[in-house]
Amino acid sequence: MGRILAIDYGTKRTGIAVSDPLRLIAGGLETVETKQLEAWLASYFAAEDVSTIVVGKPTRMDGTPSETWRYVEPLAARLRRAWPDKEVVFYDERFTSVMAHRTMLESGIGKMARRDRALVDKISATIILQGYMESVSH
Repeated sequence: MGRILAIDYGTKRTGIAVSDPLRLIAGGLETVETKQLEAWLASYFAAEDVSTIVVGKPTRMDGTPSETWRYVEPLAARLRRAWPDKEVVFYDERFTSVMAHRTMLESGIGKMARRDRALVDKISATIILQGYMESVSH
């Protein structure tokens, strides 16, 4: 059983988090330019055993898909085609940016670092991964 990789898709940058090999711990891995995402994933998958890709599902407060969904759904389809051996699943990402900012505040990260969108994206991906891992372990 391979690692679980989570994607917090953004039109400019995409946050990536990954589990440890035992699928116990979620950790922020990287923030990549979105246009480089699939090439980055190909390189990562060549080096690491990943069996599940969790894609954050952009959802509005009322549960309907947000504007970003029109990019995320085709991305998931491309991932399924490119890596048919990997399970591609969606996980609701409604509160991840808010939670990422709160996490940064509570951890004492300075004001300038909290403005670092790449760090927010990586933390958001970690929150998506952690939520997914908790949801499947129960």
